[in-house]
Amino acid sequence: MLDEVGSQRAAIMAQLDAGPTALLFAGTRPERTSALVLVHTSARFAADRDYPIGGTPEEVEAALATFDRLWGSEELAAQLVPSRIDDARFLRWFAKWQRASARPKDAQLFLRAMAEVDVRPVLPLVQAPTLILHRSGFELVPIAQGRYLADHIAGARLIELPGSDVDLTWETPELALDAIQEFLTGVRRTAEPDRVLATVLFTDIVGSTERAARLGDRRWRELLEVHDELAGRLVEQFGGRLVKTTGDGILATFDGPGRAIRCAAALRDELTGIDLQIRAGLHVGEIELREGDVGGIAVHIAARVMAAAAPGVILTSRTVRDLVVGSDIAMTDRGPHPLKGVDGTWQLFAASP
Repeated sequence: MLDEVGSQRAAIMAQLDAGPTALLFAGTRPERTSALVLVHTSARFAADRDYPIGGTPEEVEAALATFDRLWGSEELAAQLVPSRIDDARFLRWFAKWQRASARPKDAQLFLRAMAEVDVRPVLPLVQAPTLILHRSGFELVPIAQGRYLADHIAGARLIELPGSDVDLTWETPELALDAIQEFLTGVRRTAEPDRVLATVLFTDIVGSTERAARLGDRRWRELLEVHDELAGRLVEQFGGRLVKTTGDGILATFDGPGRAIRCAAALRDELTGIDLQIRAGLHVGEIELREGDVGGIAVHIAARVMAAAAPGVILTSRTVRDLVVGSDIAMTDRGPHPLKGVDGTWQLFAASP
């Protein structure tokens, strides 16, 4: 492949079962390997007389049996990506991806072959700078096996990451990306600010509990999937960032309140087509950035403003109203309201873009 694309040397990154193959390549073709990044990798998965940190025969067989039984299921997805255990949509997607990647029989044959792999003799031959990334709570390949690699590859650096997901993608991905970037380029990404000014939008489906009981789990889940897909598309269209779905609503942030109001109105109007009604609340303030989530009093206020909104209404704080003065967005004074957990009363306005 390197020859085909005209690459003489490449940085090789490999995860889990691909790790031993990458080690073999780096050890036997040092002139083609500029760097090596290993994620949840082991030189040998099974224990041996001089390798007690591997899995016992009983542990290896139990793990293989679990994969044989659960391959392509949401139950296995939850075990491999525990950080998303409460995200039913993600688990369905992950299970589908797994089924598409290999048939159960092929997966069984491959995993059983990997259980016999032993590339320990190759480790002294690895000359490329090596970075080892391993989550401290990943049980399938215990971190002791990552430490073994670091001890037996000259100059290798081990970074222990928090969490227990099989992949680097969904749990604190910025930590792994920063480490890889610094390792390959020698430059660490400039830290992003942890507090920014933003417009916070919360939405909520009106009467979701009663609607779910009436429709049944399957039909309600289908409606939520349509809602989530539409919300994500509209937030992106209006230049916002979808922070998360909340089960029957969304939390999103925007640089400007006008776009946030128009996004909420578009989502409200689109959802009427599938007989869903929402309420929305907005506030502008300084928010805290928390590893993919947001927090702070501004987020709390936006949630309370939404809770005060009637069905179909986009309710905002006075701060939002003041910032859209002069635009084509009509703002109707809805009077002072107490907001639970927030001192004083707050003047709220209904927005009509």
